[in-house]
Amino acid sequence: MNKTPNNLVKAVDRSVNILEELANYEDGLGVTELANRLDIHKSSIHRLLSTLVYRGLVKQDPKTDNYKLGLKLFELGSRIFNDLEIREYARPYLEELVAITDEAVHLVIMDQGEVVYIDKVESSKTIRMNSQIGKRVPVHCSAVGKAMLAYYPQIKVDKIIKEQGLAKYTENTITDPTEFKEHLKQVKEQGYAIDDVEHELGIRCVAAPIFDYSGEVVSSVSVSGPTIHVTKERVGELAKVVKDTAMKISSQLGYRG
Repeated sequence: MNKTPNNLVKAVDRSVNILEELANYEDGLGVTELANRLDIHKSSIHRLLSTLVYRGLVKQDPKTDNYKLGLKLFELGSRIFNDLEIREYARPYLEELVAITDEAVHLVIMDQGEVVYIDKVESSKTIRMNSQIGKRVPVHCSAVGKAMLAYYPQIKVDKIIKEQGLAKYTENTITDPTEFKEHLKQVKEQGYAIDDVEHELGIRCVAAPIFDYSGEVVSSVSVSGPTIHVTKERVGELAKVVKDTAMKISSQLGYRG
C-alpha cells in the first residue's frame, strides 16, 4: 500500500473506495449499503455516485437501483493491458503451454507487493479456475508470486513482507518470515515455485519467473488446477514445461541469460 500523501484529495479517495467496494459485488450495491460499508454519509455517497455515473465509471441498474461498475473502467483497463507488451509476446506461449498440459495458465505481474493477473488461458476441462484478469492475489502463498519474489533483493522482500504480511489461508501457508525466506532460496535454486494448496483448498500451481533484457524479473507464468489433476507426481513434469515456457517468453523480451 502506498503511503498516504499530505495533499490527499478526499473526494477522489472516496470515489476510488466506492469503485473498489463495487468491484466485490456482481449485483451491485445501493446507496445505503455503500454508505454503511464505507462509513460515509449517504448524501456524500449520492453526490459521488452521480459524478461517477456521469463519467461512465459506474452505472445504475434500472431494475434494482443498485450501482455497479461501468464499462468505462473496462475501456481504461484495456488500454493499460494493451500497453503491457509482455502479454503480446507471451500469448502464443501461454496457448502452447495449455495445449501441452491441458491445465489453466496464468501470466502475472507484481504491483505494490501483490500479484495481478494480466492474462489467462483456460484448459478444456469442465472444472474452471476461480481467477480472472485484473484479480490480485497474495504474493507469499501463490506460486506466481514466490517465483518472482525469489529473485528480488532481500531488502525488497523484507519490505513486502512487512507491508503485506504473511496471512494464513490454508494449513500449508507459510506464515513465519524466516521460514518463508528460506523457502524462497529453494525456489531460486530450482528455478520454479509451487503453491502446494497454500492459497486455496484443492488447488495446486507451478510457476516460473520471466526476465527482461536486463535480467530483471518482470513477470511469471503458471500452470494451475485442482489437485486431482495437478498431482504431486506431475509437479516435476509441469515444472519443466513451465520453465521452458518462461524462458521462451524471456527470450522474446531480450533476455540472454
